[in-house]
Amino acid sequence: MAKIIGVGSLIVDITGYAEHLPVHGETSLGQRLVFGPGGKGNNQMTAANRAGVKAIIISRMGRDFLSSIMAAHYEREGMSTTYIKADDAETGSALIEVDTTTAQNRIIVIKGACDHVTAEDVLETEADFADADAVITQLETSVESVMACKALAEKHGKPFILNPAPFQSVPAELLDGVTYLTPNETEAEFFTGVPVVTEEDAAKAAKVLHEKGVKNVIITLGAKGAFYSCGATGETLLVPGIRVDAVDTTGAGDAFNGGFAAAIAQGADVETALQFANCTGALSVTKPGTAPAMPQREEIDALMLKTYGKTL
Repeated sequence: MAKIIGVGSLIVDITGYAEHLPVHGETSLGQRLVFGPGGKGNNQMTAANRAGVKAIIISRMGRDFLSSIMAAHYEREGMSTTYIKADDAETGSALIEVDTTTAQNRIIVIKGACDHVTAEDVLETEADFADADAVITQLETSVESVMACKALAEKHGKPFILNPAPFQSVPAELLDGVTYLTPNETEAEFFTGVPVVTEEDAAKAAKVLHEKGVKNVIITLGAKGAFYSCGATGETLLVPGIRVDAVDTTGAGDAFNGGFAAAIAQGADVETALQFANCTGALSVTKPGTAPAMPQREEIDALMLKTYGKTL
């Protein structure tokens, strides 16, 4: 079985659903409140695990009641907790508001113990980097842990996938040499100064990122799909989005990234990996929640076959 590894966040989602999200100074009546496993790292690893690869996360969580929600999720999924350490800080959390009329959301993330993941935590796992098929990480843990993750990926010649979210200033050396950088439109603008609305805008932003040393750029464009640019060959590609009836768009980008990492780890070419990622992301929005909404491999294969006439 193919394997991916990476440092990532463990965040418990506290999600409130309402027909109308309040504006400043307004109170809206909600419909329900749900506690569930989330966090970009956890969501992406869960997506990859369900897509058919062994997914190993390096992280930390607290010793509070929220940690039991995350622990139960890993037991249900049969995922490794070998590199998840207990920390004195609170387990990371996310306050999520979902508009059930539009399926849109807004989120406040509190990293908690995730921010205490150290470079040493990552370096201790080197043996699993050595035989991994791909490495994936985000910016929801400490920057030093992400840098260590990149260093081990480079040392062992593994594809390094960086989802630069939540966007924030990072050292220039973090972007230099990244195999696949996967920002959305907002993140791409943050790192390049280029507002991304059209495919042409995406190409301009990708050019800036290539100049920063990024080898391959994938800019997710929401319902429009995903734009790909290769720095070495100049090849570009737009994989159109897939129309579905959205229930909750929270975690769609994480599903896309987890699906992409799983496909790359299983030896797929970039176009096929993007198609697989598109299907993973599209299916995730048809269910409420984040990690629990990640689709199973058979669902992804069915949508791949229906949409593209092929599977991995």
